[in-house]
Amino acid sequence: MARDDERDYTTVLFEVQDHIATVTLDRADRLNAFNQAMVEEFREIWARVRTDDAIHVVVLRAAGDRAFSSGVDVTDGIVKAENVWSQEDPGRGLGPKQNKVWKPVVTAVHGMVAGGAFYWINESDIVISSDDATFFDPHVSYGMTSALEPIGLARRIPLGEVLRWALIGLDERMSAARAREIGLVSELVPQGELWARADALARIIAAKPPAAVQGTVKAIWETLDLDRETAQAVGWNYTTIGNPIGMPAVSREGFVKPDWKLR
Repeated sequence: MARDDERDYTTVLFEVQDHIATVTLDRADRLNAFNQAMVEEFREIWARVRTDDAIHVVVLRAAGDRAFSSGVDVTDGIVKAENVWSQEDPGRGLGPKQNKVWKPVVTAVHGMVAGGAFYWINESDIVISSDDATFFDPHVSYGMTSALEPIGLARRIPLGEVLRWALIGLDERMSAARAREIGLVSELVPQGELWARADALARIIAAKPPAAVQGTVKAIWETLDLDRETAQAVGWNYTTIGNPIGMPAVSREGFVKPDWKLR
């Protein structure tokens, strides 16, 4: 029986090397738009990432030159239950945090980054971008309420930027430079260097004690919507759980500090 990392997915490429799981959206001919098959495959992938302790970090990227993702594939569509109360947001399958993945996700975006692509971006830990990327939301231009993606985005960037992005629709695109200014992405690189840079960041993180890294991710995300005092109290519990596991993995004797870089 083939291991999960040897499974042939139909919409993505998946490989694990040096504790890094690299997931590549592989529908370049459809601008990497997601369909039901991709949603289901991501459910499988996040389950594997969550339970496989050999995986420390995830790099999420996309094939082709034109787009990271244009959102949902309107031709293939998404399967919806006939009963409206049984219908489910497809983002529940796509997003790592909704699938209880506390291993860091480094997402590298390029080209068009539209609409449903933010299911991934909103739940990523580090987002870097090619300097030619553009960000936009087509929903309202087609008469559709833009709700799920901007609700998540409002937890990452200023509210005014979210509203402008959602309400202007297809009449405006946010540049990579503007995305960097408002903190949507943390770094810009030429497209030809994008994948290598994402891998380099992932390797830095993967080399650190996984208990400390995963505890940090879990603590920050799970307290995000709490008031400060409650979040601080809950955060203390994470340190008491994680530190006894993570600290023994680092020897203080002979510890050599890395040559840090200024960003």
